[in-house]
Amino acid sequence: MERSAEADGAAAARMISAAADAIRSQRTAVFPPPEDGPDMLYIAVDGTGVPVVARDAEGRRGKADDGKARTREIKLACLFTQTALDDDGKPVRDPASTTCLATFEPAERFGVLLDAEARRRGIEHIRQPVVLGDGAAWIWNIADQYFPAATQIVDLYHAREHLHDLARLMEFMLGDSKDAWLAARLEDLDYGYIDGITAAARAYPLVGVKKDQLDTALGYFENNAPRMRYHWFRQCGLFVGSGVVEASCKSVIGQRLKLSGMHWSLRGADAITTLRCQQASRPEDRIWPAPRNQTLAA
Repeated sequence: MERSAEADGAAAARMISAAADAIRSQRTAVFPPPEDGPDMLYIAVDGTGVPVVARDAEGRRGKADDGKARTREIKLACLFTQTALDDDGKPVRDPASTTCLATFEPAERFGVLLDAEARRRGIEHIRQPVVLGDGAAWIWNIADQYFPAATQIVDLYHAREHLHDLARLMEFMLGDSKDAWLAARLEDLDYGYIDGITAAARAYPLVGVKKDQLDTALGYFENNAPRMRYHWFRQCGLFVGSGVVEASCKSVIGQRLKLSGMHWSLRGADAITTLRCQQASRPEDRIWPAPRNQTLAA
């Protein structure tokens, strides 16, 4: 079963890669969506670590005390559409519209695969494409290169986590007023008032290492300020959270590849992830009949 699954996954990954190159070279036609199709396409992107065997982590820097890596990052994207708002004016994801794409390839190749999948999903006919991410530079580099017309949004919940980290950094200066200061800054964030956050933080005279840490923490907000206009995004009926891809990191990747004691070969993890993404993207009766998606029986 292991050999068969990994062989099928490797075959599917090769098919996806070949199809991506064909779509981008216009050797494969991409049909436009119907006239009454969705007018918003979201591209939510994230990365997560997968535990691998020692040979596939050799020579890489990691977060362990010895500096050695124990995992390899897999890049995951979830694409879905939106056509409606609920009674409270909040966006509603279209049912069964989510497709998943994942690879251990470098960001450059991941961008090519993602561009092809977005074209297959009809992005050229979408009024409002949106890229959601956690603030990592490689995500915005892909967005700038392949989706220049897309609205870029930093996941609100990641931004809030960074704001809590900022409050902890300044705790020794804020003292008993920390909770009130944090509450006010969270309100600034909800309105996209990044200048208010930076001004309130720099009002305290930090020096040395603490000042350097503050500059790094505030750099996250200053560099992503245009992507944090949450009040305006909500007024436009857009999602401001990347919960879809965050959940997929856990359900598609984590629940199969990150269980206790697991250490994968890169080849095996890539193959199984490909099958998991196919299973998450469409019903099984549309996966297996696909041509060249299975290896011949031994």
